[in-house]
Amino acid sequence: MILSMTGFARVERQFEFGRLSWELRSVNHRYLEVSIRLPEEFRAREPAMREMLGHHVSRGKIDATLRFQPAAGSGGSEIVLNRALAGRLLELQGELAELAAVENIPELSDILRWPGVVEDLLPDPAPLQEAAAQLLQEAAEELRAARAREGEAIAAALNERLDGVSRWAGEIRGWLPEIRAALKERLLERIADLPQPLDPGRIEQEVAFLAQKMDVDEELDRLDAHVEETRRALDRDDPVGRRLDFLMQEFNRESNTLSSKSVDVRTSQAAVELKVLIEQMREQVQNAE
Repeated sequence: MILSMTGFARVERQFEFGRLSWELRSVNHRYLEVSIRLPEEFRAREPAMREMLGHHVSRGKIDATLRFQPAAGSGGSEIVLNRALAGRLLELQGELAELAAVENIPELSDILRWPGVVEDLLPDPAPLQEAAAQLLQEAAEELRAARAREGEAIAAALNERLDGVSRWAGEIRGWLPEIRAALKERLLERIADLPQPLDPGRIEQEVAFLAQKMDVDEELDRLDAHVEETRRALDRDDPVGRRLDFLMQEFNRESNTLSSKSVDVRTSQAAVELKVLIEQMREQVQNAE
């Protein structure tokens, strides 16, 4: 099953601590490139999130964005007094006043400014991060499904063009005997107009040389082989984008050879039509994973 590198997925869910939403976009790329945008609370899980996406996608440029909207009254941090430290500071201040033999009323605001007396307790990020990871799993599965649907359309388009390539290859095969006969006839007519007749052996040699020069049976056989190999690739379960890229190069090489060997307007037109079909396939293959 062929997969496209183009896809989109969005999942959103409300939790007790707030609303999470993932948005995934993918486009074609030579390799796998993942870009993740996360709120600060989720940065610690970024490597694991990248690895998770890599299990679902092997090729393409992926843009993943997580949005987090905390629930009212659940997202703020809590400020608390470090009672042990504050008590110890008061004791030390009392000891210092006794040692100096002076009466000293402590300035509580000074004690509050002492590092560590007031602590900012942040909420535990683990539940948020775990929920985001689970939601990313769902988004990645949805993205893969979207890429699979797009891949079905690519496969259908490729199969349609492959049918066209096979049809034109068959047409050319059917024309070849007539083209060879006409070529031989034209050559004999030109030879007959010469003032001095040629040796019959030389005539046959020239006919054989021209026939060999325009022989495209090998190119047609290779076109048929490439069609079958492409169809087999479309049925594989693993990513086949690079394999298809290579096959498109081979298709193009055979069509160029057919064009260069053409001695008939029909085969020239067929070579043009083949080039059009191959270019259409190449454009589709650029989006295949």
